[in-house]
Amino acid sequence: MRGLRHGLAALSAMLLSAAAPAPERPLKPVYPAVRPGEALRFPADHGAHPEFRTEWWYLTGWLRTPEGRDLGFQVTFFRTRPEVDQRNPSAFAPRQVIFAHAALADPAVGRLLHDQRIARAGFGLAQAAVGDADLVLQDWRLKRRPDGVFQTHVTGQDFALDLDLTPSQPVLLQGLRGYSRKGPNPLQASYYYSLPHLQVAGTIARAGRRHKVTGEAWLDREWSSTLLDPSAVGWDWVGLNLDDGGALTVFQVRDRAGRPIWTGGSLRDGRGRSIPLDAAAISLSTERRWRSPRTGAVYPLERTLEIRTPGADRVWRLKPLFPDQELDSRPAGPVYWEGAVSAPGARGYLELTGYVAPLAM
Repeated sequence: MRGLRHGLAALSAMLLSAAAPAPERPLKPVYPAVRPGEALRFPADHGAHPEFRTEWWYLTGWLRTPEGRDLGFQVTFFRTRPEVDQRNPSAFAPRQVIFAHAALADPAVGRLLHDQRIARAGFGLAQAAVGDADLVLQDWRLKRRPDGVFQTHVTGQDFALDLDLTPSQPVLLQGLRGYSRKGPNPLQASYYYSLPHLQVAGTIARAGRRHKVTGEAWLDREWSSTLLDPSAVGWDWVGLNLDDGGALTVFQVRDRAGRPIWTGGSLRDGRGRSIPLDAAAISLSTERRWRSPRTGAVYPLERTLEIRTPGADRVWRLKPLFPDQELDSRPAGPVYWEGAVSAPGARGYLELTGYVAPLAM
């Protein structure tokens, strides 16, 4: 009887299972593709594009204190749209997530000072506004005022930044009028523009003291639904403000062997003329590497960058402000090198990702 009861119970469960409707599969978001020919519009494209998978507002620059000390800084806000079931009615469903990194590079410290924030959008704690740049993440802020000046405020454990960044040049559309390929598949692309030569004024706080600073910065803006080729592990990127008023952007997406999968960039000369750059125009070699004492990653820090353009070739030998500018954003993000670099006639930032572990996008 015991066996019969167990058999009948099992049969009943099977029948009930067969009669019950199958659970609905999660309704995932549909991300729009990045395609050539879409005109970028301003100021709307300074704001968020919440339908896309991911985007960022990436500020980097050099600062100088009244005593003449050089510092580097980074403030980056990210917005991402996770694969959350779109039918979930809960206000706590993370339909949009905002996270941010901020760092101060001070040679007197000899390592990168870094802090970060992360929160789901909403509840007055985090937002990435549509229509113009206005990002809030707890007590951090990046906003574009009606007069065009960008303002950022971040307070970290070891430092604070309050900076005004005034554009001095028009928007620089990267790639093909803002459509920037990142791989062999045309869909592996982003919408991408830059604002080089931002004039910076404000204050930094360190060790209980505030210091006035001035300087020059760079804003990179990208949004996309897919970026990296499956064989890619990361990228090298450099943005340089040139002393003649020009601006240079170079990036290479790498595979596991360190070979470039895709290379691109742009050169805006001192008269404002922009030239798109491809693999044939760019040569990026390594002169010196640095091994992180924390992660063991080996980063190519001193680089020789040669650009071949019609009528002229130009060469820059990049050197870091100091070697230890590794940024560890775990557990919310990756470990990468993000640092101030310079060359004769140029200052900017170098970003190296995928040297500790493959960067998933």
